[in-house]
Amino acid sequence: MGATSERKTEHIRLCLEEQVNGTGITTGLEKYAFRHKALPELNFHDIRLDAEFLNITVRTPLLISSMTGGSELAGTINERLAEAAERRGWAMGVGSGRAAVEKQELASTFAVRRYAPTIPIIANVGAVQLNYGFGVEECMRVAEIAGANMLVLHLNSLQEVFQPEGDTAFAGLLSRIEAVCRALPIPVGVKEVGWGIDGETALRLHEAGAAFIDVAGSGGTSWSQVEKFRNKDHIRRAVAEAFADWGNPTAECIVDVRDNVPGAAIIGSGGLNTGVDAAKALALGANLAGFGRAVLEPAVNSERRLDELLERVELELRTVMFGIGAANIDELRSTSRLVRRS
Repeated sequence: MGATSERKTEHIRLCLEEQVNGTGITTGLEKYAFRHKALPELNFHDIRLDAEFLNITVRTPLLISSMTGGSELAGTINERLAEAAERRGWAMGVGSGRAAVEKQELASTFAVRRYAPTIPIIANVGAVQLNYGFGVEECMRVAEIAGANMLVLHLNSLQEVFQPEGDTAFAGLLSRIEAVCRALPIPVGVKEVGWGIDGETALRLHEAGAAFIDVAGSGGTSWSQVEKFRNKDHIRRAVAEAFADWGNPTAECIVDVRDNVPGAAIIGSGGLNTGVDAAKALALGANLAGFGRAVLEPAVNSERRLDELLERVELELRTVMFGIGAANIDELRSTSRLVRRS
């Protein structure tokens, strides 16, 4: 399957085997805590996790974030993720579908709808590809291959700098993003890949027609660190290391986007590991909480391990809600019991 397939497999291997988290930077979620409510006045088993996202009802406010596709291993992972997401009612994103458009033989590794007939699926392509010949037709094809309800355009400027094969022509991209947002018959959102979207940028994207913003903040996987391990150029490896603490923390991004774009649909992702993290993201203003590398290792390992992780996250989320007396996701998102630690 060639260089694209090898790169996708190598990305998976590095995320599993190497230290690719940002260092010296956190998600910022640890700066917040819930005030316990000793008398919740509700029954634990009556707590509801169902939510609305872009007029779609989801059984949980949780998302398996866009990660992979484009190789045999990636296809196996996506199949397992899709089946688990369907069983538990999580939304799911797939990795960048550019490869599926350019190489038909890779399309099946992104075609997850057959494994997940009812959940929201988010297709994905790099926004910068709009400056390299990708247009409305190609974006729609990416969505069709995945069987997606919506498309996200990812912003990964720093990753492209450190990729040996990187595409770094980001000038004039906003107008092209707007053209896709206005033309596609499905919602189009924008996400980062781990350095975060701030409120000012989110407002410009919202005004350009972005239907949702996935902040994908720092504190989890750093793609400068992933690409550092791939790069044979010792200078670029050294430069990548200098950016290990780069980015806007996830918590700050969620608050900033909510403050600047009050009506935006927000996905809070970037370094989330537990249902407590998810609860904090939702209480800060996110509509969905996204999990990336936290689900990758169990997905590679076994169906059982993956199911156990998703079940654990849901139980942690429910327990937070019980602990603060929130009977449903709307009450969690409007709670006054999330406070900043002194």
